[in-house]
Amino acid sequence: MNGKTRTAAATPTAPRTVIVVGSGPTGLLLAADLATAGVPVTLVEKRPHRISNLSRAFVLHARTLEQLDARGLADELEAQGRSLDRIRLFDRLTVELDTLPSRFNHLLVIPQYEVEKALERRAAEAGVRFVYETEVTGLRQDADGVTLDVRHPDGEPGELRGAYVVGTDGMHSAVREAVGLPFPGKSVIRSVVLADVRLAEEPESVLTANAVGDAFAFIAPFGDGYYRVIGWHRGRNVPDGEPLGLDEVREITRLSLGRDYGMHDARWMSRFHSDERQAPAYRVGRVFLAGDAAHVHTPAGGQGMNTGLQDAANLGWKLALVVNGHAAPDLLDTYQAERHPVGRSVLRSSGGIVRLAMAKRPWTLALRAALTTVLNGVGPAGRKAAGQITGIGYAYRAPRGSHALVGTRVPDVALRGGRLYEALRGGRFVLVTPGSAPRPYEAGDRKDRLVVGSWASDRRTTLLVRPDGYVAWAAETPDEAAVEAAVTAAVGD
Repeated sequence: MNGKTRTAAATPTAPRTVIVVGSGPTGLLLAADLATAGVPVTLVEKRPHRISNLSRAFVLHARTLEQLDARGLADELEAQGRSLDRIRLFDRLTVELDTLPSRFNHLLVIPQYEVEKALERRAAEAGVRFVYETEVTGLRQDADGVTLDVRHPDGEPGELRGAYVVGTDGMHSAVREAVGLPFPGKSVIRSVVLADVRLAEEPESVLTANAVGDAFAFIAPFGDGYYRVIGWHRGRNVPDGEPLGLDEVREITRLSLGRDYGMHDARWMSRFHSDERQAPAYRVGRVFLAGDAAHVHTPAGGQGMNTGLQDAANLGWKLALVVNGHAAPDLLDTYQAERHPVGRSVLRSSGGIVRLAMAKRPWTLALRAALTTVLNGVGPAGRKAAGQITGIGYAYRAPRGSHALVGTRVPDVALRGGRLYEALRGGRFVLVTPGSAPRPYEAGDRKDRLVVGSWASDRRTTLLVRPDGYVAWAAETPDEAAVEAAVTAAVGD
């Protein structure tokens, strides 16, 4: 190429194209949502095309399962994973999940790579264009779009052009660095050990975790005969590159769980450190951040991957409406307004869990004991903790004067002829009206963006549900003009 910059001939240059950087779960869900809505999508990934089995995420929470249900994937993943109706955080602290107001009143233990397989298949079927082994080296924005500078597999420089770019490329995000955003925070815990092993004895629970004294450990199944073990010991604060042997993993597990379950045949072992960081902004002009590129948390509570998937579910429909000309660009400002506070809250909750797990001083041990007493069971405090960890307890701030339901999550309510989350498939809004309405509302030319249904019950509230399952508008006895105005404002002409 004689040093010249190469522009991929097949790359769409029309201003409707969105480029997603990073093919982890967040990027895959977002890219498929956009492509399903008719937006041309290019997904750029630095790595070769493969699904790694070395990922750390093992849990899908209720709110994420609801989002996957709205994409027709939840039942498939439920069949592959193993459900658990309670989370045991410390020796005596249990968060009950079987009383959650959700179709998925449990957590699902399933390796991240199985989630990625399902999301990648959906993205490919939706028409996402994958560009592998291509590294982002910089970007430039103007009034019409974003130009990504990339390095192709052969080492030659090139450019990709899109109307918007979304960085879902992890903690060391090249997109975040290219727009000059800091990533403030700190390492919370160092020298955490990971090992993929076989066990001679099967644990009593699907997911086993505990913290005792100076150590904690976590065990979860891959489903292929191997188990992921994550552990930490206060006395082993060594660099990530320090050699790790199986004897050290066994010792930490015995200290935390009382036994090592006869672990053997490790196929992979490593150390890592866990950070708490959050970008101050999730948007810079036409560039967005989502998932670990925007926020990273300790693994406590299994909220990391789930929070990223929720980011994608929030951003995708908004970008699609704007790119397709059905909404003004200022709709995109609501992504930062809604998701940044959630990311901050997850940082606090997951960080709080790991700090209590590491408790050593008498006053922190006393605090942990007190919290155990307050949170155990199904009282208000326990329900609030379960709602925060599982994601179903979050709501978005509504404009002043709105109906009380605006911004809240809608559970999978029954509609005449089906369920709400079945109606949400395809990334459309759902208008839910009373079954006794004198004249049904017609979607008309908005059928690509709007589904109309009615309550299976005698409920009188009229709801307009966003594609991510939150209430966009609600009223008790609206007239036809009010419904039309609400639909036009949310869905477009």
